[in-house]
Parts: sequence; structure tokens; C-alpha cells
Amino acid sequence: MNEYRKTKTTISLINYHFVFCPRYRRKIFLIPNIEERFKYMVNFICDEMDIDVIAIECAKDHAYIFLNCLPTLSPADIMRKIKGVTSRVLRDEFEQLSKMPNLWTRSYFVSTAGNVSSETIKEIR
Repeated sequence: MNEYRKTKTTISLINYHFVFCPRYRRKIFLIPNIEERFKYMVNFICDEMDIDVIAIECAKDHAYIFLNCLPTLSPADIMRKIKGVTSRVLRDEFEQLSKMPNLWTRSYFVSTAGNVSSETIKEIR
């Protein structure tokens, strides 16, 4: 996944490492089937946005996502879309989450990673 992406006008290698948490650090990924549904939705959203998913890992109270994208997308745009869609769908589909007004916190961690550190981040599971 560390190949340069080419478009008509750009050549780029942009890898983002995101970490974000549910509100109040709730352990939502311990609820059966939520982790699988969350990963499926993130992959679907990223396919629509032409983003390559390198890795998705979920701990009991936070998620790690490692993505490769084109330079036309900002980290804020990516997080807004992923958090917005997954929050809405998971709260609709899972009774345990339905009473929460928001699933995710407003904050997140993002870091860029180039060729060298991509493998290191994938091994952090």
C-alpha cells in the first residue's frame, strides 16, 4: 500500500493514522457484532471516497484507522464522513447505542506517515 497514487495532475503518497473514541470512553466494541459492522461501514465509506484502507483495529473503547488517500481530501473531511455515517447507522441498528445522542467524541488524533513508518504503524495492533 506504499505505492504512489497518480491522477491526471498529481502524484502523491498520503497516509493518515487516525485514533478516535466513543463518548465517555464507552466500551462499545465489546457489544457483539458492532466491531464487524463498524469495519464494514468504514471500508464502504472509504471505497466511495476513493480511500485505500490499510488497517482498521478496534480496542474496547477506541478505534485505529490507517488510510491512504488522495491530496484532495483533508483529515477533517475524512473524519466527518466516517464518524457521521457510523454514528447514525450504529445507533439505529444497535439497541444499546440508540439512547446516545452522539456516538463519537468531537476529538480525534491524526498523524501522517510516509514509507518508512507505515509498516511500523501496521504492527502496532
